[in-house]
Amino acid sequence: MRRLSLFAAACLALTGLTLSPMFGTGPDSGFAARAQAAAKGPSGLPLPRFVSLKAKRVNLRVGPGQDYAVAWLYTKSGVPMEVIQEYDNWRRVRDAEGTEGWVYQSLLSGERTAMTAPWKKGDAKDDFINMHREARSNADVVARLEPGVVVSVKACDGDWCEAQADGASGWVQQSEIWGAYPGEAFK
Repeated sequence: MRRLSLFAAACLALTGLTLSPMFGTGPDSGFAARAQAAAKGPSGLPLPRFVSLKAKRVNLRVGPGQDYAVAWLYTKSGVPMEVIQEYDNWRRVRDAEGTEGWVYQSLLSGERTAMTAPWKKGDAKDDFINMHREARSNADVVARLEPGVVVSVKACDGDWCEAQADGASGWVQQSEIWGAYPGEAFK
């Protein structure tokens, strides 16, 4: 029987610990653990955290500076983003589809928005996310939202988020949106 050296065993163990959050279940697996143990960035704000695009036109760059190439152009304000790193006045962000890049911090807003179930885009056409009048699954449905709709989020209690979309206001299950960590509560 072949034995692993102590160094090789330690490397394997660290690799397993590093990758284990990536192989959880659900759309936000791994993110909850990181959000719970959020570190502070140079700005003093927690990392990771959710923000939204402030400007209507935002360049997503491959590096933190104007000398870096533009990888993507966002043409709508209010799109939710997850800040995952900070460097000077630049923020490394991730969108709901997993695209990452750098955005100048003044183009981001602390206003919370979320996207309804982006992981369900392209699934069955009758797969909607229900917005309820109250934070209960048996409450009246005030709107049926398609996957990928951007909503403005007022507050979350860890299970439900109070949201607004195109004139409709109500409560959406927190597990049905991308823009709030599982179990995260805020007002």
